[in-house]
Amino acid sequence: MESSFWSKSFRGNKPVVIILLLVIFLLAAYLRVDFLRSVTHQVSHDTQYYDKMVKQVLEQGVYGYKSTESNAQVTPGYPMFMAAIYVLIDYKHHDPAPYIRYSQVILSLITLYFMYRLARKLGGTAAGLLTALVGAVYPSFIWSNGAILTEVLCTFFLFSYLYLQIVAFEKKTWLWAALSGVLLGLTVLTRPEFLPLIFVSHAVYWLWTRKWKEALKLLVISLIGAGVILSPWLIRNVITLHQFNVASTQVNPFKAGTFPYHNYDDGLVDTKQYNGDQMAVAKARLKKGFTEQPMYFLKWYTIGKLDYTYSKMYFGAGHKPYYSVFPYAMRNVLHVSLIYFFLLAMIASLIRYRRTEFLLVAVVIVMSLLRLLFVPEYRYNYTVMPVIIIVDILVFLAIIRWAYARFTGKSIPDPNPNQIT
Repeated sequence: MESSFWSKSFRGNKPVVIILLLVIFLLAAYLRVDFLRSVTHQVSHDTQYYDKMVKQVLEQGVYGYKSTESNAQVTPGYPMFMAAIYVLIDYKHHDPAPYIRYSQVILSLITLYFMYRLARKLGGTAAGLLTALVGAVYPSFIWSNGAILTEVLCTFFLFSYLYLQIVAFEKKTWLWAALSGVLLGLTVLTRPEFLPLIFVSHAVYWLWTRKWKEALKLLVISLIGAGVILSPWLIRNVITLHQFNVASTQVNPFKAGTFPYHNYDDGLVDTKQYNGDQMAVAKARLKKGFTEQPMYFLKWYTIGKLDYTYSKMYFGAGHKPYYSVFPYAMRNVLHVSLIYFFLLAMIASLIRYRRTEFLLVAVVIVMSLLRLLFVPEYRYNYTVMPVIIIVDILVFLAIIRWAYARFTGKSIPDPNPNQIT
């Protein structure tokens, strides 16, 4: 049962909660659909390459990104999502782009519902409703639906995985553990950098419980679930490309990350001598950079990349005219506030040590560290923003509880009813 003072008004008033939630979701749906209908959407180069690849797959049976020959430059999650829509709407006679965008609106709303459910599970009804409200109006969650890129689909799979993983830790059954693995597999097929999360989450679970056998059992079951999803891609790569590869073969993001502050003309090394070997160029740049300019490269691989990744919100692929969810001067205020408050929330979560909350913080920390290896772009903060929003709100409400108790002298129980043990 929820026990916080602000949730007492909701207790016994289920219709009020349903009405408030319905209003929030109607607002979210209106903003997303109105955005798609009222602007002209720009198309990125990546989208153009995806379009060519999907048509090539459907017409010639060749899965090759930026190539007429088979390759594994990108994982098949998003291209297959696109291909399914291309087939369903007969892409030779209808433009598939609007159908993809409206499908992403549906996925965005489902993700918002999972945000509500998880926040409510951890912090009560007030936390759930406030999370849903922030997620409904957060501009990136609106603009992203216009971009035919991986962000919306990946965030849907990622957050579905996190929710099911937490349920699996609570239920401790093979079914939920396997389902969480399946969702992680789908996430990896969309964006492969999230694969380490399956090990991170179970490591955190072991730290909670100190039951290594139970943690190992759940991990193995989750890995089996993920393996079922990833095995066709792995087998295809082995048979077609003679490569044992469960992710993608793109090296460019790693190489591009070795150019501090996106200065691609710094002349640090002569790239011509490497005959197009991007990995060799990246290694040479890292060796020379950390040897000759150690503080410069160290700053870039820490503060510099974090600033590039988190200082601005994701704007989608671009659109005209500008769709103002908030006044133009305030467009980044909400985002920056969420990011800076998360620094406080992260510390508070470690002190409070609410276990599921700590898992969410660990996800952001691990993904932020992994991002330091690659080229930083603000689109890469998008997938973890739902997690940041939830943690921020949980800590924000905890601060209100503390302040209320301090100034009124009344003790208020923690509303977290689901501490994983």
